[in-house]
Amino acid sequence: MRGADTFTESLFTMRKLEDFVPVRHPLREIRKMANAALDKLGPTLTAMYAVEIKGGRPSIAPEKLLRAILLQVLFSVRSERQLMEQVQYNLLFRWFIGLAMDDAVWVPTVFTKNRERLIKPDAVIKFFNEVVAIAQQRDLLSGEHFSVDGALIQGWAGHKSFVPKNDKPEDGDKTEGDGDNRSTASDDFKGQRRSNETHESKTDGDARLYRKGNTASELRYMGHTLSDNRHGLIANAKVTQADGYAEREAAKAMINDARQALGDDEHEITVGADKGYDAKEFIDACQAMKVTPHVAQNKSGLKSAVPDEIAQTEGYATSQRKRKLIEQGFGWAKTVGSMRQVMVRGLKRVDQMFVLTMAAYNLVRMRSLGQIRPQAAQ
Repeated sequence: MRGADTFTESLFTMRKLEDFVPVRHPLREIRKMANAALDKLGPTLTAMYAVEIKGGRPSIAPEKLLRAILLQVLFSVRSERQLMEQVQYNLLFRWFIGLAMDDAVWVPTVFTKNRERLIKPDAVIKFFNEVVAIAQQRDLLSGEHFSVDGALIQGWAGHKSFVPKNDKPEDGDKTEGDGDNRSTASDDFKGQRRSNETHESKTDGDARLYRKGNTASELRYMGHTLSDNRHGLIANAKVTQADGYAEREAAKAMINDARQALGDDEHEITVGADKGYDAKEFIDACQAMKVTPHVAQNKSGLKSAVPDEIAQTEGYATSQRKRKLIEQGFGWAKTVGSMRQVMVRGLKRVDQMFVLTMAAYNLVRMRSLGQIRPQAAQ
């Protein structure tokens, strides 16, 4: 018998929002870990709104704000406007954020302005650190053996915005068009010599023209991560302006943070890296911090700065195998987290999105490890 094509909506429903989420849905464990990290950020999040105690409209709860941005990363939602549209009708999104079925969804511009407030108190960085602390509590980190690497992030700025510094329009100057499409005399840049010393993007002043290997020169940033070799979880992450020294300088800062977090200056720490880190100043800096540099030797017409007595050890070979795990984090961030070309401008905003993306990667990875570990123990 053919069913009738009718639609009858109930006047009332007795089901909770959580009833619509499958019991074994991956987001359940991720939300549990995210909430545990957010609980530790109570004083920081409260201080963000201390000036509004005397009055004013209630703003977006920072916990809901952070969970919403996590969703944007986890589901590759490209913009705040698209995110707000999906939250309007997606029950899974509402449940994860903490919105009831009939709660109003935020205006995209209000959501963006509230996101900006997370930058000053380093709320995202502290959230990342709490996620790493959860991994430590679950014995998922070695705390001793690391890998370091960097990756290019294309900025949200085009070549036409890269103009001589003295040609940047002053406040109040009228130009035809808007953004990168404004008509200026510098639009035709072919045949001109341009460098970061003489030119600057008028839409994103922190982006730098940079190329690496066989890639074309683009306005870019550089993302850096320090991963733990036990399971490839990201222990530290940061973004810098793109230049030839940024990778090694950022690596030294992150390794120093790892040394201080260990709390024992005599305990051995190793760090694996690719050939780009095979420079005498970097190797010397690692040894000064009492960190064994398991850096891939670069012997292409040069003498490697990595001593042969280190390169011939079993630990060195293990580090070289394990360091490839760090590429999984970069690959996930660029494909799922939309960090191949970031859609925010300014170093602080790009750093905020990169660190949050790596926190999301850790949450996904930890959830997967939680499913694998019980089976491995059998």
